[in-house]
Amino acid sequence: MDSHNQSDVSTPVENDSPVSVDTPATESSVLFDNLDELLRRIPSESSYVLVTGGLGFIGSHTTLELLKANCNVIVLDNLSNSFDVVFDRINFLAQEFHTQNGSPMPSLRLHPHDYRDAKALQPLLEEYRLPSRWGVAKSKIAGVIHFAAYKAVEESIRHPLKYYANNVSGLIDFTTNLGDFGIKTFIFSSSATVYGTLANSGLPLKEELCVHKEEITLDRDGQTQTVQPGCTGITNPYGRTKWICESILADLAASDPEWTVVALRYFNPVGCDSSGLLGEDPRQTPTNLLPVVVKVMTGQYAELQMFGTDWETSDGTAIRDFIHVTDLARGHIAALSTANEGKLRENFRTFNLGTGSGHSVLEVVNTMETVIDRPIPRKAAARRAGDVGSCVAVAKRSRDELQWTTEKSLKDACQDICTFLNVSGLSSKQC
Repeated sequence: MDSHNQSDVSTPVENDSPVSVDTPATESSVLFDNLDELLRRIPSESSYVLVTGGLGFIGSHTTLELLKANCNVIVLDNLSNSFDVVFDRINFLAQEFHTQNGSPMPSLRLHPHDYRDAKALQPLLEEYRLPSRWGVAKSKIAGVIHFAAYKAVEESIRHPLKYYANNVSGLIDFTTNLGDFGIKTFIFSSSATVYGTLANSGLPLKEELCVHKEEITLDRDGQTQTVQPGCTGITNPYGRTKWICESILADLAASDPEWTVVALRYFNPVGCDSSGLLGEDPRQTPTNLLPVVVKVMTGQYAELQMFGTDWETSDGTAIRDFIHVTDLARGHIAALSTANEGKLRENFRTFNLGTGSGHSVLEVVNTMETVIDRPIPRKAAARRAGDVGSCVAVAKRSRDELQWTTEKSLKDACQDICTFLNVSGLSSKQC
């Protein structure tokens, strides 16, 4: 991921309602508990959320939802797989939202740098540093949401070192820098790939199936069982990078109780903002199902290849838990709020973000055909390396502990994609 030599872009409007920066209770002395409380009372103009990869598909929608929730946002994105026009669209949509609601527009800033570029990162973090007392670092940045990872399963198999360098080594250096500036609330973009071949076992994919310390849980029969740390059958380097990163963050949180870390395990994000101004439009060749379907709908691809029609599913095609990207974005806000309010059960916690129900590839195609009222050419193809037949979330923990649940359907996602195609002029046929 290369850094870009563009100047920082800024919208100067500030919001006077800061995001809470409370940290979980520590085992420090009364003196240092009081010191921490004193430092929290140091006046600041306002607090910010730093979003790495904030112009990508999930990142852009999360940035928009943060602004709607009155959070000031700093976007850190090197534009390697996104476009700077996305920043303008986010800004427009947020301005429109706040104008309609009669509320002030929070601050939105873009720093077009690679998150691994320590030289570019240092002055950015320095800018938001708060006055220090007794060497205790504090920052106006109340939390970080981290999206800046490579994510294509097939590419990770062909270029594993690229994935380990960016996703794992980059995370180590990045969190080290954040910690030096007292920024210790971290929302990590993880993946359901950490469950590996357990997705094919028939077990519901609960967070307890992949843990980073010994845990006591209930099995399917309601019996108590002890789960040991580890993972089972991760099928590709991308998934392994996510599991390794979770392990690193779990160890970091265990070593320093000032850290509050949430790892959000995504299932299959689809759809786009209902305005049609934000969508999934990567610079690189798309590999996810619906972006490829869009390529067929717009005539860029002749037909859709359905990878594997012999899975052990009702129609032979793979089953996934498809979650609308706006619901997913709001899950990040729920996680950040819960973390900053000190309401997490532990200072490292994993959550599934999914609907809890699955749709097959064929069902997705059929739903899109219903929305556009025309057939989508498709053909059967061999399974891809690293794929699994079924991957569906159990989302109870997110519902109970984050008070978050999905609201949008697969049909909503398909309709919103059509709106995006029509608004952007990418479709020669009206959806």
